[in-house]
Amino acid sequence: MVQHGLKCLMIAGLAAGFAVAAQAEDADIGKGEFQSSCASCHGADARGKGPVSDQLRVPPADLTMLAKNNNGVFPTDAVYATIDGMKTVPAHGTREMPIWGERFNPIVNLPHYVDPSYWKLAGPDQSPEVVVRKRILAVIDYLNRIQQK
Repeated sequence: MVQHGLKCLMIAGLAAGFAVAAQAEDADIGKGEFQSSCASCHGADARGKGPVSDQLRVPPADLTMLAKNNNGVFPTDAVYATIDGMKTVPAHGTREMPIWGERFNPIVNLPHYVDPSYWKLAGPDQSPEVVVRKRILAVIDYLNRIQQK
């Protein structure tokens, strides 16, 4: 009887472990960051036709074409610099795209509520720069995965 109970507990534990693993797989941090921060301009499909795209002077880029437009290589460094705000293109005039390197920082303009999940991203040193970097890299990872072939 005790052995049967232990077997049932082990099976239940394994099932719960697999459920948690499957749920973790379903959580796409990069996609979530993109949807909450980028989709209003670039569109939910990242093709540049978001709900506010018609109101912008410079149409948002089709972000699914980045690799194709770069000889088949995803331009990670350029995308990072663009999202972070380090890269400006003078010929494009003023920068309409938000500088996410500032906006992704959870402690800018304190005092305000900071979601505890950001501190988990910050690592043991609680570094806001680490949070910014991880959020940008998550978006870049997502964009890299949705490139057109």
